[in-house]
Amino acid sequence: MIRPICKDIIILSQKSVPATKADMLVLDDLLDTLRANADRCVGMAADMIGVNKRIIAFSVGPMNIPMINPVITKRANLYETEEGCLSLDGVRKTTRYQSIEVEFFDRNFKQQKQNFTGLAAQIIQHEIDHCDGILI
Repeated sequence: MIRPICKDIIILSQKSVPATKADMLVLDDLLDTLRANADRCVGMAADMIGVNKRIIAFSVGPMNIPMINPVITKRANLYETEEGCLSLDGVRKTTRYQSIEVEFFDRNFKQQKQNFTGLAAQIIQHEIDHCDGILI
């Protein structure tokens, strides 16, 4: 189901709680909402659809990749950039890492560990910030 984008700073500023297998409908809704906003969005966290769960999804080309309970375990090469967000107006300066390692569960709750660089790494960091209640 496509959900409306949450713009409530109080909700967006809360730290997300870990997701469980019972939260798979939230993951499906997040993916549906990401697809519906593909013309203006490359990543989303569950709080952006009003759900306080540690779930993110992001686009790599035509694929949308979900991550459940993601945690960044390694970071390298800090840089400054500007980002926008569907939940916030405008563009803001932020710092990101060029490469990251992330541990997460896939949609089958199989544990994964992957390295990401460039734009994918930047998107993941933005969405994990959402999970941590950090807004740009």
